[in-house]
Amino acid sequence: MRNLVAIPVILLTVILQSAVISRVYLLSGIADLPMVMLAAWALQEDVDSAWHWAAATGLFVGFISGISWIVPFFGYMAIVFLARIFQKRVWQAPLLAMFSITFVGTIIVSLLSIVTLGFVGVPLPISDVLGLLTLPSVLLNMLIAIPVYAVMRDLARWVYPSPEVE
Repeated sequence: MRNLVAIPVILLTVILQSAVISRVYLLSGIADLPMVMLAAWALQEDVDSAWHWAAATGLFVGFISGISWIVPFFGYMAIVFLARIFQKRVWQAPLLAMFSITFVGTIIVSLLSIVTLGFVGVPLPISDVLGLLTLPSVLLNMLIAIPVYAVMRDLARWVYPSPEVE
């Protein structure tokens, strides 16, 4: 029953990404709201459904995006993997972990996109991609990381309430 909350959250996140967030540019970079949402969800302590969320979000983003479904699927799975490692190791500084996962996750998804487009035959100069796309995307993702983390923390507390001491 707890996993059913993922359906409206993922749908709302992907719709916001495609309708609003993708229209806000910094140079050529855009924020990746589903990636930041997954990182924030996977960093919550009691959450045990982060892998399901990553698979569903990766497939859905892959379905509606112009790039192969492999990029968001494996990129989001790698982000959840890193977030789970960080959640175990850096548990006293969740915002530091959120910023770290956002930074590394943006680079992972960007590199997967570059490699995938390279296999298709699209020539991309790496310096242009890093300077005009990846670094601005990192900045935009960092800007939305704190509000997204706060929303996902509240959602995790609602979905996984802590037992009250009587």
